[in-house]
Amino acid sequence: MPAPLISVVLPAYDQHKQLKDCLDSLLAQSFRDFEVVLVVDRSPDCPERVADAYEIRDPRVTVLRLDASVGIGRSRNAGAARATGAYLLYLDSDHVVAPDALQAMADRLTETGEVDVLLFGHAREYNDRVWPGGAAELLAAAGPAVFAPLDRPELLGAPPLAWDRLLRRGLAPAFPDGHYEEVPAVHAAMLAAHRVAVLDRECVTIRRRHTLHPTGSPGASHFDVFDQYEQSFGMLDQRTELETVRPHLFTRMIRHYLFVFDLAGCVPRAERPQFFHRAAEHYRRFVPDGYRRPDGREGIKFSLLASGAYAAFEVAKLSHIARGAVGRR
Repeated sequence: MPAPLISVVLPAYDQHKQLKDCLDSLLAQSFRDFEVVLVVDRSPDCPERVADAYEIRDPRVTVLRLDASVGIGRSRNAGAARATGAYLLYLDSDHVVAPDALQAMADRLTETGEVDVLLFGHAREYNDRVWPGGAAELLAAAGPAVFAPLDRPELLGAPPLAWDRLLRRGLAPAFPDGHYEEVPAVHAAMLAAHRVAVLDRECVTIRRRHTLHPTGSPGASHFDVFDQYEQSFGMLDQRTELETVRPHLFTRMIRHYLFVFDLAGCVPRAERPQFFHRAAEHYRRFVPDGYRRPDGREGIKFSLLASGAYAAFEVAKLSHIARGAVGRR
């Protein structure tokens, strides 16, 4: 049996009972030349009965059973090793795929020829509201031509998500343990690529309040984000020709730290000073020469972080919240 064009690697963590919707959206695709590698580990969040039912229902679904609770990164690695397709698409259970999305990807690959990475758009849906993905403007500006990553280093400043791109199977990165496992894996794949193309349309919708994956490895912590970005900057340090990437990756890193710091429920109150000062240390350590901070309120937050001014940062945040509350009266 010939290998499919696309292998969908899908860890079956289903905290919000959305796995069936994800699988149904895949099996309803107008494009047929794909397989689904559904990875089930020993986590109680992985519903074996659901996985078994879909494996029986459609021969394109293969269930890979792991004998331990290993977390999202190792599940993705195991699924990629089992996959046979020319390209890998990493999804999570709370994603749904537009009915013609895989066909659109295949058509774009016909136009471009073989590429290492095909980037595409996504949307985020929560409480009946829908937002475009954080890379929408960057993708729209990329144009139809195939390019090398260093031709458009600003794309390394996009949110590092594994599920808004097709990766050539030979370029499949190794996802590390911990939370934020996508960060170095996505950057490694982009920096190893030679031919990149864009499909400028939304193909995947994520159905949660934010894009942080709720399942890390056993023992994972939100402080893992610092180790993951250290890996990414380590890749730049090994190759001098990547200096043009550094400002874009730095901006993404600081935005990511501030997002995690501000997001309710991520960093416990008692650990907020420690998280802030770790982020400030990374700011001073990795800031590129001649770096220009963003404008406006975001630039003020960058400046406060750079100076390590935790108390001032918290006061500024509270003042902004208070002004917002007054404005809504």
